[in-house]
Amino acid sequence: MKPDMKVHFAGLELANPIIAASGTFGYGIEFEEIVALEQIGAFVTKGLSIEPMAGTKPPRMVPTAAGMLNAIGLQNIGVDEFILKKLPELRRYPACKVIANVFGYRVADYLAVVERLNDADGVAAYELNVSCPNVHEGGMAFGADAGALEHLVARIKAITRRPVIVKLSPNLTSIAQMAKVAALAGADALSLVNTFLAMAIDAETRQPLLHNVTGGLSGPAIKPIALRMVYEAAQAVRIPILGMGGIGSAEDAVEFLLAGATAVQVGTASYADPRATEKLVKQLERWCRNHNVQKVSSLTGALTIPWRQ
Repeated sequence: MKPDMKVHFAGLELANPIIAASGTFGYGIEFEEIVALEQIGAFVTKGLSIEPMAGTKPPRMVPTAAGMLNAIGLQNIGVDEFILKKLPELRRYPACKVIANVFGYRVADYLAVVERLNDADGVAAYELNVSCPNVHEGGMAFGADAGALEHLVARIKAITRRPVIVKLSPNLTSIAQMAKVAALAGADALSLVNTFLAMAIDAETRQPLLHNVTGGLSGPAIKPIALRMVYEAAQAVRIPILGMGGIGSAEDAVEFLLAGATAVQVGTASYADPRATEKLVKQLERWCRNHNVQKVSSLTGALTIPWRQ
């Protein structure tokens, strides 16, 4: 029997729990000739700001032993261009939910982007980026300050009826604490984790390999830490969680689901294989069938710790 791959979170129904992560899948439509968009549950856009952003200067990507460093700096075309040029094309794929990642330097910037998107048809939810380590203002500054995070989430919730997902930073003392803050402020879901602040140095030139000096570490290297953080957040709040961090196989996805995630986002794997998300959907369905899992949703939070029972 074919397993039921549907998942529900924050009022949305996804065909499956595989989501392409922000910053790794463009604006979605660029992948239509490579990935069968209707086969994945959703994708998250590149971070959208009120005005176009050029991002940081190159070099801004560096391979690592088990992943990659990036300091793209939230390069994007701006929310108005996205609504005008990208969103209409995405309506050809109604089965693939569009989650708009929203970024700003000030609360007013976030509000302005969301207000623009509120009037646009085809956006399923907002993901508030309060965790980008590659900009000097905004972003991570909100995610690291409980008061600022609470204020931002509450203000966004006041102007939209679409689900609000808060993307938390792993560069914190307590992920559980910030998860609680976001939930109490009205967040409908959380996504975690974003990249870890890191750097790389060329021993020969004695210079940093990134123009920005530091960047965000992603890929398989961060998976065990991300998994722990998803587990801790899931123990702290009752709202759904989108887990991410080094996911490249069905087993990786299952681990995040068991830790408490409702769905997962796939990022760095798409650089190695642009079809990674679509392939992972099929691999996860096969895993469920081989393990007699009738509903993939039954895996969420199903971790067992026998010695605690």
